[in-house]
Amino acid sequence: MARQTEGPIIEAQELHTYYGDSHILHGISLSIAPGEILSLMGRNGMGKTTLLRSLLGLTPPRRGTVRVYGQDMTGATPYKIVRQGIAFVPEDRGIFPNLSVRENLVMASRPGPDGRKDWDLARVLETFPRLAQRMNNMGNHLSGGEQQMLTVGRALMTNPDLLILDEATEGLAPLIRKEIWSVIRQIKQSGIAAVIVDKDLKALLELADRHLIISKGQIVYEGSSEDLAANPEIHTKYLGV
Repeated sequence: MARQTEGPIIEAQELHTYYGDSHILHGISLSIAPGEILSLMGRNGMGKTTLLRSLLGLTPPRRGTVRVYGQDMTGATPYKIVRQGIAFVPEDRGIFPNLSVRENLVMASRPGPDGRKDWDLARVLETFPRLAQRMNNMGNHLSGGEQQMLTVGRALMTNPDLLILDEATEGLAPLIRKEIWSVIRQIKQSGIAAVIVDKDLKALLELADRHLIISKGQIVYEGSSEDLAANPEIHTKYLGV
């Protein structure tokens, strides 16, 4: 079957996801268009990471549907979902500690679903010069910031249509955070869509096209940067800022 390339990259409808008997997501629906930058915000424990895991098949929803380029992928294994052109930068980074920087990058390398090879080793190292200096270092010999660069670089080596970043700047030094945000801007300019979970409201307002706020497993706000910036009461009520 030919791969659909029009319409949303991901479209989720009425997702209900549980951990055991705990009902975490309560009927969440969303869509991500090609090239769109979508921010996902909310206080800790409100369901943001669970939503990402539901989209990726890591914690499948009990009810609802997930479609990738129009194809029903609800309940599909994660590797089948990401092979549709999706890359994930998890909060725990998930690098291989016993592999070198080069090995971590090269093992992930593949063309995108449409055959694109825009992101190769040379481009990733140009984007993250610090990794070029650490090529033979093992993953567990890198600083936290370097590990985060490696995780983002590895995701880009898959030439995705959509990059999902879960707290990519959490706990990093200010200079490293600035570097990560600069790379995310480059990603946007290259036409890759992104879903970003982060607490840096200022950076998200500057970068994202659209914002969703989750509270207690439900979407309580959706809007543009202009609208969200103009409503500080929403920041106070749902984000604690």
